[in-house]
Amino acid sequence: MFLFHFHIFEQNACMNNILVTKEVTKQYGQHLALDKVSLEIPRNSIYGLLGPNGAGKTTLIRIINQITFPDSGEVFFDGEPLKAEHIANIGYLPEERGLYKKMKVGEQVLYLAQLKGLSKTDAKSRLKYWFDRLEIGDWWNKKVQELSKGMAQKIQFIVTVLHEPKLLIFDEPFSGFDPINANIIKDEILLLREKGASIIFSTHRMESVEELCEYIALLHQGEKILDGKLTDIKKAYKNNIFEVGLEVENGDVLLKELAEKFNLSSTKFDPNEKQLDFTVQLPDNNSGEMLAYLSNRANINHFVETVPSANEIFIKNVQDKGSHE
Repeated sequence: MFLFHFHIFEQNACMNNILVTKEVTKQYGQHLALDKVSLEIPRNSIYGLLGPNGAGKTTLIRIINQITFPDSGEVFFDGEPLKAEHIANIGYLPEERGLYKKMKVGEQVLYLAQLKGLSKTDAKSRLKYWFDRLEIGDWWNKKVQELSKGMAQKIQFIVTVLHEPKLLIFDEPFSGFDPINANIIKDEILLLREKGASIIFSTHRMESVEELCEYIALLHQGEKILDGKLTDIKKAYKNNIFEVGLEVENGDVLLKELAEKFNLSSTKFDPNEKQLDFTVQLPDNNSGEMLAYLSNRANINHFVETVPSANEIFIKNVQDKGSHE
């Protein structure tokens, strides 16, 4: 009975997620690149795959793309064990460019689109749509070697998404882009998700994680040390710290009272603006007591609990992991 329920649970996990890895392990000589890594990538989500250099992210991506294979463990794609034919439903944008420098852009993208299984007619139609959309039509007859790093990345982005795969894997997709073009690509990634794509997003840029990712996994030295929904993870790492802003006549007097009663930091009082700002840590998230205390003494402009950023969580976990080794 237990085994029956376990298999039903396992089957449901595979069906509810576009990709599932189960205890995937990969070793190169004496180097353990992945150590029993289990992940669940929900359908129609943007999933951040995070970790410092050497964490195992690239090895895992190579396994998903069947460039290499795990020593042990299982990978499931779209409810089935990963097979060679699934590669047609995966689009991969590597950080390193993979374009032929001496070929003309148009010839190359047409060739690559047909490798993805598109007919020449369909490929031309889709390429025209994307070249017009990204306003790069005049690049068609340029050689790749004439393009900047950002321009080449735009071309490779188009090739990655052109065949409309179920799963997209972007490895540092904003590398080489100025802020304007990075924002254009970010909007396109969000639109692809809205249209039904599932996306794995590997990056070192934590601000991009905050903007794009609903779920994250953090790898370190081949191990998964954290994963889940980003909002839930951030809630779990809250430390009951609040930022408070008050409008008050005698800010210095109130500040002294508060310091005796509460654990304050980052205090600042502007007597001209009658503005008192401070940070406070409240035991057991006891914000009600402070609110009641302040309500009879000042006008409360803001009283906001601070939530740690993805970057702060990333650094804390990597440092904690290192300190225990």
